[in-house]
Amino acid sequence: MNRLRLALLIFAAFVISIDFNIVYVALPDIGHELGFTAQSLQWVVSAYAVGFGGLLLLGGRAVDRLGARRIFVLGLAVFGLASLAGGLAAEPGVLVAARVVQGTGGALLFPATLALINNTFTGPARGRALSLWGVAGSTGAVVGPMAGGVITNFLGWEWVFFVNAPLTLAAVVAALRVLPADRGGYAWGGFDLPGALVATAGSTLVVFGLVSGPEAGWGSARGAGALALGGAMLAAFVLIERRSRDPLAPPRLLGVRSLVTMMALIFVLMGTINTLHYLFYMDVQEVLGYSALGAGLAFLPMSVASIVGAAKLLPVLISRAGTRGALFTGVLGAGLSMAAVAAGMSAGGSYWRLLPGIVFLGLFAGMVYPMVFLASGADVAPGEQGVASALVSTSQQIGGAVGLAALVAVANAGLDVEAGAAPAAELVGGLRTAGWVAAAVAVAGAFLVLRLNGAEQREQAPATAEMSVGPLP
Repeated sequence: MNRLRLALLIFAAFVISIDFNIVYVALPDIGHELGFTAQSLQWVVSAYAVGFGGLLLLGGRAVDRLGARRIFVLGLAVFGLASLAGGLAAEPGVLVAARVVQGTGGALLFPATLALINNTFTGPARGRALSLWGVAGSTGAVVGPMAGGVITNFLGWEWVFFVNAPLTLAAVVAALRVLPADRGGYAWGGFDLPGALVATAGSTLVVFGLVSGPEAGWGSARGAGALALGGAMLAAFVLIERRSRDPLAPPRLLGVRSLVTMMALIFVLMGTINTLHYLFYMDVQEVLGYSALGAGLAFLPMSVASIVGAAKLLPVLISRAGTRGALFTGVLGAGLSMAAVAAGMSAGGSYWRLLPGIVFLGLFAGMVYPMVFLASGADVAPGEQGVASALVSTSQQIGGAVGLAALVAVANAGLDVEAGAAPAAELVGGLRTAGWVAAAVAVAGAFLVLRLNGAEQREQAPATAEMSVGPLP
């Protein structure tokens, strides 16, 4: 029975990971058929990230209060229904709303899956289960672009969403049969709902302001107004957490230097690497003319390289340079790799000029993400490791949405975003500029690592394979 339970939980990790990556390849087709502008197309990615990141902490608390199996089943159902709505969408607003709800389902599913693993397995079996769960997330990151390319090429972009519906339905049926019933009843108290709503609304407004600025003007209510209101709501979130009896983010954790540093670093990394994915797909499809299938295959070397980086290079680097040295090297290498990708973009260029940069970016990104989670919990008490990881994951998702919005605005600067497709020379110029900016930000982010305590825990290197759990970006 435990094997069936583990298979189901591994499947959940795979679904979360593949859904984040599968949609990139379909973006040009979605934009053309539904009428997204060059500036607003990013909402297909960002809406999911905002919903996921903004409600992740609340999802974790719901698991504790209402039961892991109940929230697991609810998360699957929400995710599946939202996927069905996304495939049926006939206009941009409906698809964006469906993606937000998909992210909400993911925010429920992710912590429930972890809790079920921890509650079902003990000792070495738990470690093996977490490792397999992590492999599933990494596999989803690899399979996502290829699956998206095949599905979009032969069935249409709608099936990128439709495919989730029968899979999640089957998982719901399996969960009700193989997962143990939650112990105890419902515990409705202890939810910091105001904090969750304010944090999500604030993050959404910041992203909305960054997306709307190029179209409506940076001095408009949709631009500067949304940014100001979003910033005020995020400041209000901090005040709410300080006064809440059951805060989503205990204020004392925000005083842990290593945790706050890693939250800032993952915010920067996700914002830049996530954007490089977007820029890469726009370049190979809109500039180089690749089909959806070709674009998915073109991304495969980076996905494979990320697994090699995490599994093979990371333990060696930590054993020789320590956690801080390895993390600095990895982030710096990722930034320089982004610069190589940007340098390879040109209207008359080819995929082969991009290949070295994306391979090295995969290697370094694969090393960096596990180390961020490893370093973030170094100074956190054992009883608060879960909420610390959730804080880092929240920063990861929100950073991806904010970074994408900001850098797509850079890419589209000077273009008529309301018009049709821009000439390749104009489009690639903006993509290249955004790539250079992303590279500069990532290189600067490497120096955040120097804030970490210099005491290195080299003996933790063998455990890094288990740290790479969850969906990779």
